[in-house]
Formats: sequence, structure tokens, C-alpha cells
Amino acid sequence: MSAQAKLTLISPIEDAPGVTASQGAALRALGIPSIAHLVHYLPFRHEKEEAETTIDRIVADQNVSVRGEITDTRVVAGFGRRKRFEAVLMDDTGRLDLVWFNQPYLHRKIHPGMRMLVQGRTRRQGALLKMANASWKAFDEDAGEPAKRRARLVPIYHASEGAPSALIARAIDSVLDDALPMIQDHFSADYRSARDLPSLADAYRMIHRSADEAEIGRARRRLAYDELFFLQLSMIKQRLERTAHDAWPLEWSERIDARIRARFDFTLTDGQNGAIADLIADLSRDHPGHRLIQGDVGSGKTVVALYAMLMAVASGDQAALMAPTELLAEQHFSSISQMLAGSKVRVELLTASLTPTEQASLRHDIESGEVNMVIATHALLSEGVRFDKLAVAVIDEQHRFGVQQRQTLSDKAGDRSPHTIVMTATPIPRSLTQTIFGDLDISTIAGLPPGRGAIQTIVRTPADRSGIDAAIVERVEQGEQIYVVAPAIDSTTNLRDVQSILARLDQGPLKGRRLAAIHGRLKRDARQRLMERFRQGDIDALVATTVIEVGVDVPNATMMVIEHAERFGLAQLHQLRGRIGRGASDSLCVLVAEPTTDDAQARIDAIAATSDGFELAEKDLMIRGPGDLAGVRQAGAPAMRVADLLRDQKLLALARHDARDWLERSPHLDQPADELLSRRLAKALR
Repeated sequence: MSAQAKLTLISPIEDAPGVTASQGAALRALGIPSIAHLVHYLPFRHEKEEAETTIDRIVADQNVSVRGEITDTRVVAGFGRRKRFEAVLMDDTGRLDLVWFNQPYLHRKIHPGMRMLVQGRTRRQGALLKMANASWKAFDEDAGEPAKRRARLVPIYHASEGAPSALIARAIDSVLDDALPMIQDHFSADYRSARDLPSLADAYRMIHRSADEAEIGRARRRLAYDELFFLQLSMIKQRLERTAHDAWPLEWSERIDARIRARFDFTLTDGQNGAIADLIADLSRDHPGHRLIQGDVGSGKTVVALYAMLMAVASGDQAALMAPTELLAEQHFSSISQMLAGSKVRVELLTASLTPTEQASLRHDIESGEVNMVIATHALLSEGVRFDKLAVAVIDEQHRFGVQQRQTLSDKAGDRSPHTIVMTATPIPRSLTQTIFGDLDISTIAGLPPGRGAIQTIVRTPADRSGIDAAIVERVEQGEQIYVVAPAIDSTTNLRDVQSILARLDQGPLKGRRLAAIHGRLKRDARQRLMERFRQGDIDALVATTVIEVGVDVPNATMMVIEHAERFGLAQLHQLRGRIGRGASDSLCVLVAEPTTDDAQARIDAIAATSDGFELAEKDLMIRGPGDLAGVRQAGAPAMRVADLLRDQKLLALARHDARDWLERSPHLDQPADELLSRRLAKALR
């Protein structure tokens, strides 16, 4: 029996034929420690390798493969320090001129007399045929020339310097015949046939050794279906498991409703009232509610969450709100404390900035039930925090926390699970709501509170600085306030940073005005004092990093300048812009940008074109792709390597239907036929 025949799926990667120890180390660095991982390592695209032809048959603007002999080479100086390497390839029928730009080192590798195969796109320049930046392969003189190349599809893999794509392809090809028969399928032949799916082994064969485009399509469909099926299986299973737990049903009456609403010095919008109605229904049940509250920037999600938290307090229970940053937690604590001023509700702030003594005292009061409501950062998840009776847990900015953090918070609740509310001001594209957050019920707060001014967004370059300065001065002279946002606190590069911007404004257009800077290096007390001064109107212009991205509400702030806007994501730009437009006056957002990529230009164009967060979310999905945007791993779901949540909507619907049917037959995946499927689901969720 050959050494190759002894391979198993768990054999180390170094056992693959032809893989050296150093190559094995490079493959391991790519996440390929075993033969199974090698087979599961999928190409991200396929290149069409053309069949060989002769030079006399070549026409311009074609991708061709041709072999011949190098008869001449030279290095040619270009603009600046750039150089190009040129060579002449001859066969029995004619001449092909080759050029490689910015690769002068090729003169050490390609020389006259060498026979080689080149592939690339041709163009005609006068009477000459030329090929630029061709891929090439020299023939081993001792081994003789290989047979002429036939047309084929070449898989291209994500690679590294030590493990190039060609090495990965050779390694996969060397083990595939032995590995494929060992791959078990978690779906039966009848199940696959009803959905026109190839076997798992066939899918891997077709993706790695594609005979044609149709095979790639069939393989991709099967592998994408598996990803979507496991995604839906995990989401639906989480929902079923959650509803099996007990929760404290909370009291509600018109009297409680009136007492809670009396704490708000404004009338709630229809969107807010609709979300509250959904929450009342959730919180009244004896199994835990799990709801996502989404709404655009400034739509009033916090008030809706506070209503639910006060329902818990009215029922004699506890509530907690967890925010991703200290600044946001501080803002929530400040605004909630103001709304509850004079009440008997004890609200406390728990962050890592507290001294050990302060934290210990607060943890004691939380566990004893003396604290009714806790506003906190990640510090809430620390091991020493326990609740007496946590009935409502609110998680703000859902996309910054994962399922594991949600579960950790739930485990601190006491004898029963809390009702969980997650909030996001980063609207989820409608095409993804039942995909990534399928374990959540969703309430959407449409519209903004009445009386808000419009926000105009304009794009300018650094060359327009004088016009931007004039607009800043005009706003400040009218008694309004300004934000200037920079990507860095200080910078040794060409980036405009907080410190240099503050100095320029102080010595230039805003000389004599009240200026300040806020960023993450400041201590909590200093940040709080600055934000309170800004809120009170004692600071004219606040220069900041993205610490002000969420939670800051200053109605008199009517202008924002975002420096290097092309460096920010679309959702982040929308969040930052949401800090203005909080009052009745019209506001202005100036994006100072010099986009150098198509994606960056697309983001700038999108944010300038609309202030609708849901429309921007859909555009962000188109620009960045669903994996980037939705945080699939954060949502506690399998990663997507093949499936495209936007393109594969029909396949997703099929997978959702099938996953639901499967769990209706076997809610716990504990039937004998579920064993392999259950193992692979657990592996996908790691």
C-alpha cells in the first residue's frame, strides 16, 4: 500500500505527498493543519487557462497561451524610478513582444535561449503583437518540454509567500483521490435529490477540479446551501432553546403606564409606542423575550428601552443596560438619572474606571437587590457581578456584542432568564433581518421625533479649507456649536489629528473662542466634565475622535466636520452625523475627503446622497458585503465562505424552510440520523 493510500482526513498536512516541513508550516499558518482542512480550503475564484496556440494565430484583445524561445531581453527606464522588463518570444510562426512593468528583477530569471510558456492578454501596437505582465513558466531543459496545454479552469486560493496558490493546488490535487471517498455526507441521497444537490464529496471534487463553469456552479450551490442551512439551524435552535426557559412575567397596568410616561417630558412618537407595545407583550410572558429594537440615529430607542426597564422596577425586579463604551454608558447614566430625578429608583453606573473598593461595594448592592437599575460597560460581565433578580437586560449597540456576551449577562440573572432587549442605531438591511438575527423578534422605530431640523451633507477636499473655516465661524457667531472629528488623537503621518486641528483652530479661524478636545485617553471624570460643558453651551467647538459616535445629544450642535471621511465606514459616518440635527435648527455635515478607491468613493457618494439609515444599510451591504457588515461571527452564527446573503436569497429561503422542518422533527438534534449533522453544526459554530 502506498504512503498516499494510508492518508486519513486527520493526517497532518506534512503527510500530503510533496509537502516539505517548511511548506507544511506555511500551510498551517494559513489554517490548514490536516488533510481535512486542506480539502475544505476552497478557491476564491477560478481562472480560465487557455489552450495553447501559435503566434501566427493570435489576434489582439485575446487571452492566449503560447510557448516559444526567448531571443532578446532588456530593462528599460520609465517615469521616475520605475523600470520595465521587456523580452521577445519567438516560435516557428512569428514574434510576440513581452513587457512586465515595475519588475526589472526579471532580467535575472528570464534570459535569451530559455524556452517558456506565457499566458496573458494581447494587444497590437503598430505591426507588433504585445502581451503585458504575462504569467509565465520556464521549461526544465533536463525534463524536456511538457505536452501542450489544454483549456482548463485553474482554482486560485488565498495564499502567502511561503504557500502560494500553486503549491496549495498541487497539495490538494495530490490528496483528493484518497480523501473524497472518506467524506461522509450529512444529507441522504433522497434529501439531496429532492433539492438537486450533489454529494458533499462531489461538490469538493468539482470546486477543486472544475471541468467547466457548470460544475463550479453546482459545487458552489451545494456548499452555499450547507452554510445557509447551518446558519438557519443555529438561529432557529437558539430561539427554541430560549423559549424553553422561564422568565419573570412583569406587571403592567394603565397606572404603571401613566407613572412611567410621566417621567418623559415629551410625547412619544407612533414608532416608539409601537415598539413599547411589542415589549409589553414580551415582558408579560413567563418565558424570556428576546427583541431587537432598531431605529435610525435619533429615533428614540433609549426611551423605549427605559420603559421596559421601569416595568421591571415597577414589578419589584432589577434591570441593566450595557453599552460598548464608557462615554456612552456615562451618557445613558446621565440622561436616565435626570429623567428619574426625585424618584425612589436607585440607578448606578458600573465601569472599569471605578476603584476596586467602589466596585466591590456596588457589586454587593447589586447582588442584594438594593440597586434597581445598573448602567454599565463590559464590566457588567465580570465574574464578581451577580443580580438578585434581573428581569430586563438591555444591550445597546448590538453589533458590538456577540451571542456569548448576551449569554453571560443572562447567566447573572438569578433563578430565571431575563427578558433581553438589544438595540442598534446601525439599521440592519431588510434582506438580512431574518438571516443574521433570526433568533430575535424585531421592532423597528420608524421616523424621528417632531421638531427636528434637516441635515445637509456636503463633500469637500482639503483645498476647500477656507470655505469650511468660513462656515464654522458663521455658525459659532450665530451662537451654535461645532464638532470636528478626526481619525487620530495625534499622528506622525500626514493624517489630520485632534491635537493639530485644535491648535490650528485656536490660532486661526476660532481664535479667542472656547475650544476643547475629547478622546479615549482622557479619564472618565474629565470626559464627563467636557461633555457637560459642551451640553451647557460653554464650549463653542469640540474636536473629537469617534468617542462621540453614539449617545451624545446636544441640540445646539448644528455643524460637524469629519476629516479624512474616506477612512470611516458608511455606518460610522452615519452614526457620527447623527450627533447633529438634534434640535430645531438646520444642520450641516461637511465630509472632508479624498477617496482613492472605488469603495471609498462609493461610501462618500452614498452618505452625501441620503440621511435614511435603512437605505444606507442596503448600500453598505452592496459595497462591503454581508459578512463585513452584519458581523456574522458576532451574531453567534457560522461564518460564510461561499454563500452570499444578498445573491442567494432563494437558496436562503429553501435552507430556512428545511431547517425549520428538520427541527420540528428533531428539536434537539438527538436522533441517530442527526449525529453527523449535529457534530458539523457544533464545528461550524466554533
